[in-house]
Amino acid sequence: MFGYIRISKPELKIKEYELYKAVYCSLCKYVGKKYGVFSRFTLSYDFTFTALLSMSLSEKCDNIKNGRCVFNPLKKCRYITENDSLSLSAAASLIILKYKLKDDSLDGTLKDKIKAGMLRLVLARAFKKAEKDYPAVSDIAREYTENQVLCEKEKDKSLDFYSEPTAVFLSKLMPCLSNDENDKRVLYELGRLLGRYIYVLDAFDDYKDDIKNGNFNPFKNLKYEEAKDKAGQICYIYINQAIKIFELLNIKKYKDILGNIIYVGLEDTLLSVLDKEKNKK
Repeated sequence: MFGYIRISKPELKIKEYELYKAVYCSLCKYVGKKYGVFSRFTLSYDFTFTALLSMSLSEKCDNIKNGRCVFNPLKKCRYITENDSLSLSAAASLIILKYKLKDDSLDGTLKDKIKAGMLRLVLARAFKKAEKDYPAVSDIAREYTENQVLCEKEKDKSLDFYSEPTAVFLSKLMPCLSNDENDKRVLYELGRLLGRYIYVLDAFDDYKDDIKNGNFNPFKNLKYEEAKDKAGQICYIYINQAIKIFELLNIKKYKDILGNIIYVGLEDTLLSVLDKEKNKK
């Protein structure tokens, strides 16, 4: 996905941050072991969130052990062992990347097309294996990308219209993180809201590049400051709604870390993107 669902590090306790890193490192290790070393580069904060959320909804005890980073053997890491919650997020990170690269190879700049083509070639076997492991996720991702292309061919529609495919994608994916029917219903709604948040924030994040390169962008008819104001207002609505939905989940552990992401991290990421021009100075 896009890396917009992440923690607010300054607001986390050290032990909470260490656990969050352990989930990320565990996911990295799992992806490398299951799908090959190059697949490690497909990870994003979004799928660290889904893995952690899946773990939080399970009563299973998570075993953590010390180890060393594959890329930097001098660096010590902590890993969560034998955890099925990593499996779905690992495969989904690859599957959605496959379809994103396909889109880049069709509509991106020449540089994007070359990069996408090379990555698709390098990761072809990993993509195939991930889709074999989770064919349902592959179907959801394929539907998402096809519908997104169709939506973006329509002119002068609302942000809700353009963000619908992303909302549907996450609303179908996130219920897979739990076996509890009540949690599944909540995850469906949470997925829709996070999907819309991600789409709108990513669209604004790409605003200047899209205008420069002549690519589609739902804010293209607005000036930069107008687009900034609209993106901020809409994303705050999604954040506030997501907070209310999140509180309905039957979270059994790691609530402080997940709460950090939902209550603080979403807003921090939003402000970082909205003020990125200021941050460059």
